[in-house]
Amino acid sequence: MKIDNTELWSGLFGLALSVFVIWAGLAHELGTINDPGSGYVLFYVGLLMTVFSLVILVSALKSGGPTFVSLWRNVRWTKPLIAIGLLIAFTVAFESLGFLVSTIALLIALLRLIDPVPWWRAIPIAILSPLICWYVLQKLLLISLPSGMFGLG
Repeated sequence: MKIDNTELWSGLFGLALSVFVIWAGLAHELGTINDPGSGYVLFYVGLLMTVFSLVILVSALKSGGPTFVSLWRNVRWTKPLIAIGLLIAFTVAFESLGFLVSTIALLIALLRLIDPVPWWRAIPIAILSPLICWYVLQKLLLISLPSGMFGLG
């Protein structure tokens, strides 16, 4: 067993996280299947996470896994950093520009910069997706979204 086995560490992390989720579920009322309490879903999700974590751990102990160094070899950081920058800009602009304008701008930037999509496809996707989401959230579910300085939405 190698200590730099990423599968081993991810299995251990998953196991620790699942124990915490189970504990959080137990800290609330579990209830029954017919009358679930606030901790019901947490508890059973934690049990499921435990099973998955144990499968990863057993696999890591039997056959090993990639090392930390091999995972980071030849990693290109440009596109992930652009995406993070765009998401930060979206977060900052969301209230002032509003849901529609900021989301359309974000989608156009992501569609053109991260995995370039032709303009004729990027524009309709970037406009129709937020419009459909806006309609469902604002009109059908009655969830208010910021309209921004342009009053759109």
